[in-house]
Amino acid sequence: MVIWRAEHILHLAQSDQGRDADLGVAVRTVVSQPNPGFEAIGAPAVFKSIAIYAGKLYLSGPQGLSVYSLNGDLEKVYHVGIELPTAALGRMAVGMVAGARQPELLIATDGAGVLAFDGQGFRQIVSSTAEARRVTALLPLSSGRLLLGTPKLGVLVFDGKTLKRFHPSLDNYYVTALAGTESSFSVATLNDGLLLWRGGETTHVGEEQGLPDRRVESIAVHGDITYAGTPVGVAEVREGKVQRVLANGEFAHALLLDGDQLFVGPMDSAITRLRLNEAGNGIHARRPIAALTAEKQDSSGKQADKEQPRAMNRKPASVEARNEVAAPAIEEFLASGENRYALTGSGLLQLGADGAWRRILSSGAAQLTDRNISSLAVTSDGRLWVGYFDRGLDILSATGGNAIHVENEQVFCINRILENPQQGEVAVATANGLVLFSRDGRQRQVLGKDAGLIANHVTDLALYREGADGSMVLATPAGITFLEPGGAHSMYAFQGLVNNHVYALGASGNQVVVGTLGGISLLRSGIVQQNLTVANSGLKHNWITALAPVGGDWLVGTYGAGIQRLSANGQVTQTDASGQGIIVNPNAMAADGQMVVAGTLGQGLLVGDRTGTRWRTITAGLPALNVTAVAIDHGQVYVGTENGLVRIVEDKL
Repeated sequence: MVIWRAEHILHLAQSDQGRDADLGVAVRTVVSQPNPGFEAIGAPAVFKSIAIYAGKLYLSGPQGLSVYSLNGDLEKVYHVGIELPTAALGRMAVGMVAGARQPELLIATDGAGVLAFDGQGFRQIVSSTAEARRVTALLPLSSGRLLLGTPKLGVLVFDGKTLKRFHPSLDNYYVTALAGTESSFSVATLNDGLLLWRGGETTHVGEEQGLPDRRVESIAVHGDITYAGTPVGVAEVREGKVQRVLANGEFAHALLLDGDQLFVGPMDSAITRLRLNEAGNGIHARRPIAALTAEKQDSSGKQADKEQPRAMNRKPASVEARNEVAAPAIEEFLASGENRYALTGSGLLQLGADGAWRRILSSGAAQLTDRNISSLAVTSDGRLWVGYFDRGLDILSATGGNAIHVENEQVFCINRILENPQQGEVAVATANGLVLFSRDGRQRQVLGKDAGLIANHVTDLALYREGADGSMVLATPAGITFLEPGGAHSMYAFQGLVNNHVYALGASGNQVVVGTLGGISLLRSGIVQQNLTVANSGLKHNWITALAPVGGDWLVGTYGAGIQRLSANGQVTQTDASGQGIIVNPNAMAADGQMVVAGTLGQGLLVGDRTGTRWRTITAGLPALNVTAVAIDHGQVYVGTENGLVRIVEDKL
């Protein structure tokens, strides 16, 4: 205990000593990046924030910034990766930051700091500290200072010249929202409740003080009252104490305080309207719980039945109103003059004079179901198969048209898609088993442990003996399984594998290369011939994430050492893409004899020559720097990211 206290005091002292240090910030003009030729493939637009600036309506999202007239006409789109830095856009605010000539539209980004738009062009306020470049919330202050919420550093402040931590009491929190004024503001956190900054001091409000949940999704402020939205209700907080809990049981993802009404935007049901004070004495009046009513509405404005309020364990709660009509998740509310808007991930609702919420604009139709791509494959009939991290898969026809979407208990989290032309089928590795499809997309069979697999979670696939007899080898977190006409048999560390957790497979005839968490195993005819690790070879990292054949060699993607080369005799050497800190995403590597492409975690697309010796990095034109899947087919390169899918003619790379 003494040692722990001493270390704790030293840590605090070091933090205090360095907390006033500038985090390193630059303000620069944003210049469009030259797109080498990437073409987006119909991923759905997703909206995260709404603002009105200079008579225009702005919607931000991971794909970019959309500009609409107040009549709902789309006027302009600024794309992430082209006109804007390659980082998803988040919360927005309008304010005048010190050093600016006029109020600007301020936009938080996930990795590129803050963008400031004056109606003509963009400035970027970006820190040299990586953790400070991820911004989750913004609060412009009347003094010209700008408060920034971050996932790791807590609350930061930008004064036009420097970027620093705001105060020790607000350090190192995951901030989800900010609201208030220079002298009195509230901070919502992901896991640590509500923080109230009042006159230079911070008060913490957590579950011990009556907060219904320590996760605060949203906040609304009026004077000394803060409404904190949590996954299980809205807390009314005054003078650092929870006075009552409203909308009990509701997931309050967004809040709008409008006079004596509070609108609650949930994640998976309809908007709730709480009448805070029917007597009309203002929100400061303390009314009995019976004075509260709640009205639940769907997006068409249909009002649900009312229920009477009820008390719960000394914490008064508002009534709940149920409506069976599901509504899209509400991301954010906006009040502008007489207008009230509710933003969903796919469009915008407006509150009518009759109290009904009606959709006034939509993100439009899209070919793809989701933006978060996990696997890609082009089959011999020209169809593009697109796997998602948590939305199953889409099958796109070579002639265009609508995609076939498959999503169920097995086809959910997709790790790998592989065609076996000899068998006329497509095998899909998922977190819940191996799913076999006919080439036209019909699900035939699901194989799991009951069918002889060593585990249900299949991380990679390879055709064994070229798949001529239907043989495949499967990677799992528990070893590998050979699927052959005679049945299934498995192998793990007891039979000689260097590690049970297998991420990547490569096969050529009877030879199988097994990439694991602990190195590489080389197999021939199902028998381990050699194990390679950092200790006994030229490997620079034991965690193997991807494999691709180049001539008679293999290119080896690693989690932290880039790409190395494995020769036929088991020798490991370096390439231009080898380097500390370079993370190749699982199975995100492909080669076609003309070039090699590999997706990295946060560093864009690696493009290598046909031998995999010389490499360069591509970032311009990508919707995200986290490249999660790649495929090459007939001169077309498909690049999947966490924020959409693009393709490019191979020659342009």
